[in-house]
Amino acid sequence: MNNKVVIVGCGNVGMSYAYSLINQNTVVTELVLVDIAKEKTEGEAMDLSHGIPFAPSKIKIRTGSYDECRDAKIVCICAGANQNPGETRLELIKRNYNLFKVLIPNIMKSGFNGIFIVATNPVDAMSYFTYKLSGLPHNKVIGSGTSLDTSRLRFLISDKLGINPKNIHAYVLGEHGDSEFIPWCNASIGLKSIYQFLKQRELDELSENVKNVAYEIIKRKKVTNYGIGMCLSYITNAILKDENSIICVSTYDEKNNIYISMPCILNINGIKNKVSFPLSYEENKKLNNSINIIKYAINKIEAEENN
Repeated sequence: MNNKVVIVGCGNVGMSYAYSLINQNTVVTELVLVDIAKEKTEGEAMDLSHGIPFAPSKIKIRTGSYDECRDAKIVCICAGANQNPGETRLELIKRNYNLFKVLIPNIMKSGFNGIFIVATNPVDAMSYFTYKLSGLPHNKVIGSGTSLDTSRLRFLISDKLGINPKNIHAYVLGEHGDSEFIPWCNASIGLKSIYQFLKQRELDELSENVKNVAYEIIKRKKVTNYGIGMCLSYITNAILKDENSIICVSTYDEKNNIYISMPCILNINGIKNKVSFPLSYEENKKLNNSINIIKYAINKIEAEENN
């Protein structure tokens, strides 16, 4: 079976994703790199290929154009402007929307009918625009969403308590951005509520750390790339291996006509369905706040387009 993945945008995030894929046991058989910086991208493909003899899986790596998307199982979009120090993800929206207006139709002209994974920020809005511009069913357009925030959360709890992060069951929901929140009432370690391990002030501190850590990384190294690269690989393998894994990704909310991050079951068809769970009154307020922020950002762009 040919499990072709095309990466559109071969900067720090795209290449961290590619490097993560070749270092994991994956069913990806072909990896095609697409970027306007063709010579650099050729160098990236050569460099990655030279490590394949020591990789756990054999993957053919090469460069290409949008035409390569025609028979791809997954197209992962990493192209877009980087977040500058002090800049919020939402402030990137206009620049990246203008890019997507050209990029998505070019991909669809190839005849692509696979699954989009969107990593470009602000990822909830950009996933929505990918869905609208592509015309694909919403289950086949997936944003990386708060998968990275959730991974950061589990790492921080693990580091604090000295417990394997695989035994920590907690999610970050809402916007992948400043309005994201953690539904602590649904968080557990093993079979025990997280409230049996940590006090509320410690949970509040964790919430702030998870929300702000990206700004701290960007301040120090200008970009976040390794963590999201690992998350994109995790999402890719969940899809191609038909795992039915639960991952917090950006998904379509039909009621509000937006994309927002919620735990979803991922398999070979993309998003199988969302995982429903109860939220407290305060958590529902936080979710509605995220919804309103994302909706406002999307509506603003669409209003400008219609004028």
